[in-house]
Amino acid sequence: MTALNTLQIDTGDNPQITIIWLHGLGASGHDFEPVVPEFRFSREQPVRFIFPHAPELPVTINGGMVMPAWYDILAMDVDRKVDTTQLRASAGMVAELIQQERERGITSENIILGGFSQGGAVAYELALSYPERLGGLFALSTYFATADSIKLSDANRKLPVFIAHGRFDPIVAEHLGQAAQRKLQDLGYEPEYYCYGMEHSLCLEEVRDLDRFLSRRISKTEQ
Repeated sequence: MTALNTLQIDTGDNPQITIIWLHGLGASGHDFEPVVPEFRFSREQPVRFIFPHAPELPVTINGGMVMPAWYDILAMDVDRKVDTTQLRASAGMVAELIQQERERGITSENIILGGFSQGGAVAYELALSYPERLGGLFALSTYFATADSIKLSDANRKLPVFIAHGRFDPIVAEHLGQAAQRKLQDLGYEPEYYCYGMEHSLCLEEVRDLDRFLSRRISKTEQ
């Protein structure tokens, strides 16, 4: 058992690929459940999708209201002031899910981590610091909250990264996604960056681009 409750969707029998996808603030693991049938790569072979549900936490910017959150957001300033201790605690809980998959026979290279908004910030922290090589990282409409304090893992120094953002995002402005791209480039990564004419959401074009990215990652892990 892990600390997080999850929604699991297997697209076939005995999957050897796991994708762990973290939702945003105030949502749940069901948020991106409808996207799964849109992916081609997971119709062509069995894939396990794991959608964790964030813990219930008080969120300062929402008047202390308790809601599903990976960490507290203390201020909506230009760069976001967040509770990084809480963020890393959530990353630790998601790391338990990776370990659970390892115990189920999935190699770490066949585990891909991603997230939307708050979930993406946790995914950045965990994927880039995880001590064993992962298959990839996707960061959707999000920001690299721990960019200046993360302890990078040598095992994931060449981790493939997919970044996507809405050009008109009023919640997480696109400059935060661009800043994450630049930071990763400064650190020696080669992230793919895509932007779309949308707000704080997903669009079909983005799903198609992510489908291609994940398909390439899976073909590499199977070699």
